[in-house]
Amino acid sequence: MRVVVTAQQPHLDSPVDPRFGRAACFIVVDGDTMDHHVVDNNLNAAGGAGIGAGKTVIDTGAKVLLTGNCGPNAFRTLRAGGVEIYTGLAGTVRQAVEQYKAGRLTPAADASVQTGPQS
Repeated sequence: MRVVVTAQQPHLDSPVDPRFGRAACFIVVDGDTMDHHVVDNNLNAAGGAGIGAGKTVIDTGAKVLLTGNCGPNAFRTLRAGGVEIYTGLAGTVRQAVEQYKAGRLTPAADASVQTGPQS
């Protein structure tokens, strides 16, 4: 299964970025093999960063997002695209994927922050 993780740097041992819409980048990981590639996030978006980032994640074909926080607009966009969202992640991208694979995470029922810099 393809998983997207928000990352502060473009590698598996990067810290998870606590922001979704303004994450430095997204790492798309094959949960079975840990093969991965990096997708840039459009950090120059003046507004609607969460919605734009949500569309970027949907375009990767991933069905799971692991992140620190997710605002309401991004949350709705991702859910409409069939993406299951997990918030509150910390540690490295690799650790986040391992936690997901081990079944230690609970999907988010709603946005974890209001619209703003953390979305």
